[in-house]
Amino acid sequence: MIKRLLSGVLLLSTITIAAQRNSASPYSYFGIGESFEAVTVEQASMGGIGVALKDTHRLNFTNPASIADLRAATYAIGGSLSLLTVKEQAKSQTGNSTNLRYLSLGFPVGKKAGISIGLQPFSSVGYSLVDDKNPDNKTSFKGEGGASKIYAGYGIYVAKGLSLGFEAGFIFGNLKNNVLNQRANVSFATKQEEVVRLRGGQFKFGAQYKKELKNKLNLYSGVSLTLNSNLSSGGNEKMYSLTFSSTGQEIIGRISHDREVEGNVTVPLKTVFGFGLGKSSKWYVGVNQKFQRAITTTSQIVANGGAYKYGNSSKFSLGGYYIPKINSISSYWDRVVYRAGVRIEDTGLQVQTNNNFTSIKDFGINVGLGLPLPGQLSNLNLGFEYGQKGTTNNNLIKENYFNIRLSLSLNDVNWFKKRQID
Repeated sequence: MIKRLLSGVLLLSTITIAAQRNSASPYSYFGIGESFEAVTVEQASMGGIGVALKDTHRLNFTNPASIADLRAATYAIGGSLSLLTVKEQAKSQTGNSTNLRYLSLGFPVGKKAGISIGLQPFSSVGYSLVDDKNPDNKTSFKGEGGASKIYAGYGIYVAKGLSLGFEAGFIFGNLKNNVLNQRANVSFATKQEEVVRLRGGQFKFGAQYKKELKNKLNLYSGVSLTLNSNLSSGGNEKMYSLTFSSTGQEIIGRISHDREVEGNVTVPLKTVFGFGLGKSSKWYVGVNQKFQRAITTTSQIVANGGAYKYGNSSKFSLGGYYIPKINSISSYWDRVVYRAGVRIEDTGLQVQTNNNFTSIKDFGINVGLGLPLPGQLSNLNLGFEYGQKGTTNNNLIKENYFNIRLSLSLNDVNWFKKRQID
């Protein structure tokens, strides 16, 4: 039953994941849009930790070495709703976006290895901005689209407590941006449209080590390296005049230019390392630290007029979980997984205002619940996050957001067992 259900969901969602509106952030205007961190809802509810985390019945997107720990076929699907308040000096606006965060399947291969495949968002563009400070010259900015990643990973134990992993992914998608300029007492408006096609591969390596201590405690450590990704960013740039019909439809006039533009986006090496301490099926506390050098681009379209640049990025995460009594019969809430975490991030994006560049910071506080479902260790996972991004200094924008995340983690221990006839 689970197999049939997930097969249908995977098929339908694969068609729609690249077309959804994944972001409402004004900061998705810059570069390749707002980047997605590949974490499950469970991981996000713990501040995004996971490079050292091991689990036999849940997926972990941060470190492919964790796939070696799977002991049951695991299906995972996750989505989120983001409620956003944008502040600029004395003004504020609200918005929201929904997105499908991932579709993944993992299963064990023997007793020491595992495989995982899936689809995840990589970046997203979703903004609508208006510059109407001059009533005689109104400019509107609008963007949509995004890039997704399809991946396959493999993890294996090579020694007691030590597992290694590898992941290969392919990134693909389209980013669409346009700028509409309308002047008072002028019949025709002017519109510039840009479409960027991102394509390229991505490779990740990981390692985890588990050391058994006294009193059933375990010490965990892990590291993952995502290698440089050179993404082709070819696209089309078009500028034309237009008027609007009575129903609001565009009537295109003279086309000033319509040309192909080629370029590349280099996403540099990303390093994540961390440690954890815990007792199996009871509690876990871990820390993650991520470092990544600046993204670079040679694409004229992605440059957005030089209004921004990328610097080095970093993120620190702290979080964990607690299970009162995983095999409790008398109390359902004793079997619930309680999660919490915090993250502090320098996104690497630097926006230019008044000839100065301001770094965009991000901060989030997370809590979550893993609600057991009838059957074999399957869970419905809820996560909640309050965060702030950006600043109102230097005429910039500050975002206050509240994310609600939901996922299903379904397990089937009989995936590869042969049927027997009595």
